[in-house]
Amino acid sequence: MTLKFMGKKRGMTQLFDESGSRVVCTVISVEPNVITQIKRKDRDGYEAVQLAAFKVKPSKKRNVSKPLQGHFAKANVEPRNHIAESRLASAEEFQLGQELGVAYFAETPYVDVQGVSKGKGYQGVMKRHNFAGGPASHGSGFHRHGGSTGMRSSPGRCLPGQKKAGRMGGETVTTQNLRIVKIDEEKQAILVEGAIPGACGGLVYITKAQKKISQKSQKKK
Repeated sequence: MTLKFMGKKRGMTQLFDESGSRVVCTVISVEPNVITQIKRKDRDGYEAVQLAAFKVKPSKKRNVSKPLQGHFAKANVEPRNHIAESRLASAEEFQLGQELGVAYFAETPYVDVQGVSKGKGYQGVMKRHNFAGGPASHGSGFHRHGGSTGMRSSPGRCLPGQKKAGRMGGETVTTQNLRIVKIDEEKQAILVEGAIPGACGGLVYITKAQKKISQKSQKKK
């Protein structure tokens, strides 16, 4: 159990390590996340910390609902656009109104990043499910179809749950065990190795890696 930070995907770049090898990275901007609520086991039934990120612009503050205005005022912080709650084993080390920045990940080698994948619209089975397709020759009438999905015998219908054409993307995706290449506290940014889900400017959630990596996997990376 670890804190769920909020950031925004800014794009991809490349760096070079000590051996001269190219490392492809994704840049995530992480403005300081502020604690707006702390839940205690004796009062709420469980331990948790609520973080808020990205200040509401002055021209948009009128769009913040009155309940949320009161919630932020109680924590003595300015209204934010996004809120996320993280369950913890213990929340004793945190304080209401405390700001947490990228330095939180200073001693963290790997992180998990969650975001909403890019929407691709309505797609066929070859793009959506990596079907191989049929023969490409002129005589074939089966090029990019999904093939037979039913049968004439019992039960004589298409069974639910089969891979078919449909809307693709726009789903919550978590990429695990991304290596932190660089942390820039001045620019409030984290560079992670590889790609992360979502479009540039999209909201992402960053947590310390939950799954342990074997020593063989570390050597490969």
